[in-house]
Amino acid sequence: MIRPKILMRLIHINWVLVMHGLDEIVLKTPYFRPIRFLAIFSPYYWMTRQSEIKVARGVRIRQALEDLGPIYVKFGQALSTRKDLLPDDIADELVKLQDRVPPFGNDVARAIIEKELGMSIEEAFAEFSPHPLASASVAQVHTAVLHTGQEVVVKVLRPDIEERIHSDMGLIYELARIAEKFSPDARRLRPMEVVAEFEKTTLDELDLVREAANAAKIRRNFEKSAIIYIPEIHWEFTRQKVMVMERIHGIPVGDIEQMRAGGADFKLLAERGVEIFFTQVFRDNFFHADMHPGNIFVELPAKYIAIDFGIVGSLSLSDQHYLAENFLAFFNRDYRKVAEMHVESGWVPRTTRIEEFESAIRSVCEPIFEKPLKDISFGQLLLRLFQTARRFDMRVQPQLVLLQKTLLNIEGLGRQLYPDLDLWQTAKPFLEGWFHERMGPKAKINQLLKQFPEFAQQFPEIPSLVYKALDNAAHAQHQAEAQQRELALLREQIDSHQRSTMWAMIAGAALISLAVFFQ
Repeated sequence: MIRPKILMRLIHINWVLVMHGLDEIVLKTPYFRPIRFLAIFSPYYWMTRQSEIKVARGVRIRQALEDLGPIYVKFGQALSTRKDLLPDDIADELVKLQDRVPPFGNDVARAIIEKELGMSIEEAFAEFSPHPLASASVAQVHTAVLHTGQEVVVKVLRPDIEERIHSDMGLIYELARIAEKFSPDARRLRPMEVVAEFEKTTLDELDLVREAANAAKIRRNFEKSAIIYIPEIHWEFTRQKVMVMERIHGIPVGDIEQMRAGGADFKLLAERGVEIFFTQVFRDNFFHADMHPGNIFVELPAKYIAIDFGIVGSLSLSDQHYLAENFLAFFNRDYRKVAEMHVESGWVPRTTRIEEFESAIRSVCEPIFEKPLKDISFGQLLLRLFQTARRFDMRVQPQLVLLQKTLLNIEGLGRQLYPDLDLWQTAKPFLEGWFHERMGPKAKINQLLKQFPEFAQQFPEIPSLVYKALDNAAHAQHQAEAQQRELALLREQIDSHQRSTMWAMIAGAALISLAVFFQ
């Protein structure tokens, strides 16, 4: 039974869709289809028909997502990176969700900042702009100048954002629970676990101290890098709801025309985007998982600047290893290895026939090789992958959802920057180098050298440990010998008892025979 609060939220969602002229989405759902003809009696049905003439559908979809709240804005942001999967008018409008969500008032922003910092705006900053530089689903950003003269940006969480997110997450959990209960396909997709992972990453965004720590870590990982720059965090002005960081100046990665006018190297940018992704995932095991165009800038001709590290991801060592082997086998077209790795890792049932699974993977993947991004239909590819997953009962791995989302973002950026990019040939050398570094002889020697201090610390205890081990072994040997002697004695007693029993039986039989004979 759906709880009243959840039911009210569903009604509100449907109301927002109707008010923005998107009632066809509501009326085509299974619950409303039988009564969709009743819509003609609603005045809003005719009002929205008139609004459709005046307002483009992309604008109506964007406005509806903004009205529904941060969770839905994030969904629109994710879709905006995949222009290959959407009509142009909708994709272009959803791009505005990346940093142009309607802002909240300057007075509210100032009140939050002053409460968090425990000082007035004038005490903290020499200058503070009342007009937001950018406004997104979770926070908005103002420019400021420190008393030292350094330019900074001040990120402020939206008021009451946590309450709104919890409300929407309750609805999503309810829908996931219903889907898991009534749909076998949904159970395979593990919706409750996927939603739990999504909730964790979303709530992490509400702690700007955590985001600042993520940014500091990635900044250290790419210190003095020639391909990407991470702004510096000002910790003295950073709290849970406020973060102050160095202001950067770059061209938004989605502004292709401005980059082209400035002489950007699009091919190098696309290749470096792939390199950054694989470096974060496999070298650092700590990756920026919200790489939509609103968070990425370019310093001409080909250097990235990244911001907004509220969502980051990492993998377990086993997932990292399986993933790397799968990628490399895929790039080498070793589909049997891909099939075996999926079974070995538990991503498909162990009862799966390797040959059949290998053939299915080949039929999906082979058509996309030796093609640039612009010639690959990722919509068709995703459809084929979902069909294959359903056929072989492939279960969704919640811990990989963030990685898959990030990979789609990277591929979407690459498609915009340089559609002729050969994704496979760009990524393959990096993975081969990673395997050589992690699995080669040099890696084993380095691993031993890293463990040497621990061995050295335990070295003085080795003689006593050896003595104890030998003493235990000798004691165990004495025990084993004693047990063997006891077993041998028991065996003799059993044999003796068996012989006595046999002679008694023979004597008894003889006596019975004599009695019968003399009778």
